[in-house]
Amino acid sequence: MSPKTGTQKSAKSTTAINKKSKGFTDEERAAMKERAQELKAEARRGTRADGESDVLAKIAEMQGPDRTMAERIHGIVTTSAPALSPKTWYGMPAYAKDGKVVCFFQGAQKFKERYATLGFTGEANLDEGAMWPTSFALKELTAAEEARIGALVKKAVSED
Repeated sequence: MSPKTGTQKSAKSTTAINKKSKGFTDEERAAMKERAQELKAEARRGTRADGESDVLAKIAEMQGPDRTMAERIHGIVTTSAPALSPKTWYGMPAYAKDGKVVCFFQGAQKFKERYATLGFTGEANLDEGAMWPTSFALKELTAAEEARIGALVKKAVSED
């Protein structure tokens, strides 16, 4: 074997040195910190009543249309799927089955978006062929949207 001669280039790309990483936004970092606090709180207690009071407190912190939608969605979810347990998830109202989040509401103001979001995780039974939606943009709630949300939540927790 011959000894290595010369110098080796660094494994890091030279273009990466001059680029500044954007990383997480302040809102994303805050959400991650909230999630860490939620996990600690869940380990200490874990009752449905505690989760519901946490969700209602988060909803009360919201402003304007976000609060109105979150209150209405909370009512729809708890009526349509009483088996789901309210809890917070990354600082957002969420609803879980067997400790796993099935659906959540994200207000528009949380991440400075132009619309709120109703989202479903992989735990939701919404499969429809090879492709189906897992989140929905919400600008307002009419009777039609409320009925659709109720149907989606029922389907999300169904066993078929």
